Amino acid sequence: MTNLTLKQMRYFEALAEHRHFGNAAAVCAISQPALSVQIKEMERELGTSLFERSARQVRLTHFGEALAVRVRDILRSVDELGDFARTAQGKLVGRFRLGIIPTIAPYLLPQVLRNLSQSHPGLDIHVRETLTPRLVQELTQGKIDCALVALPVTAPGLAEMPLFDEDFLLVRPATEQKEPAPGPEDLRQMRLLLLEEGHCFREQALAFCNTGPKLPRDGLDGSSLATLVQMVGAGIGVTMIPSMAKAVETRSAAVDCTRFKGQQPSRTIGMVWRKTSPLERQLRDIAMVVKQAGTVHEKPVAQDAFFEEFGVEFSNFRRLPWQWYAVLIA
Repeated sequence: MTNLTLKQMRYFEALAEHRHFGNAAAVCAISQPALSVQIKEMERELGTSLFERSARQVRLTHFGEALAVRVRDILRSVDELGDFARTAQGKLVGRFRLGIIPTIAPYLLPQVLRNLSQSHPGLDIHVRETLTPRLVQELTQGKIDCALVALPVTAPGLAEMPLFDEDFLLVRPATEQKEPAPGPEDLRQMRLLLLEEGHCFREQALAFCNTGPKLPRDGLDGSSLATLVQMVGAGIGVTMIPSMAKAVETRSAAVDCTRFKGQQPSRTIGMVWRKTSPLERQLRDIAMVVKQAGTVHEKPVAQDAFFEEFGVEFSNFRRLPWQWYAVLIA
């Protein structure tokens, strides 16, 4: 019998994902030489090479590609064993890995965490903020427990639970405040600023205004709603933001926020998780807490004060969306 360990499989999974010994070692919190030793030990046990190594690149062999699929399934099953044991405790406690997209996180997350601190004491929340495709991938691989996204995601193996709907608002220069509210057809005559490719909010905005011939795209794309709103304040064009972002993003910009005339663009916010997760009942409880927070999202909490309460600087949270953040709720 091959004597592979779970630790070795986790190291292998990290290297298979990052294709770089240094980056994989950093993720695993071990030294690069230690990682190399464990990978070589795996190859010795299996009797074949798992990676093609060169000075600039690490690539999975054909066998390594096939093994990676099986290792991910094994590790996900092991993690779900732990989740299965946690279901016996009733209310969810301990580590909870929550994914969330950037157009929700800064506005809804403070209230969600505040509510969870009251409803689920003892929950150790790890927040992962990134784009929907990445969250779906990490959820499928068992790296997070659930994710807050704009529905639908239509990914096989994932359960979806709609929580609430919210409208989009038009952000225009403050000098246009007294002008009539525009409709979707009016956007064809405006310079519409959008989030860069990969953001689902970009596609939702385009779906609203592209009701006829393709909308001219001569504007600039931004990486965040904050950037887009500041560009509007500088007179570069107009943009759209979800209503939950209004209080945060428009407080320091010379802009006017207004609803559209007639049809209102909107999105559905929901929670997704693996259909195989043993924590489904507990996740539905968490979803109800999120839904409650969504009903008051137009009355945002004082975010800076909230994050300071848990030792997290909100400005850093906004600047580093690719990192993991842990908030201990006790």
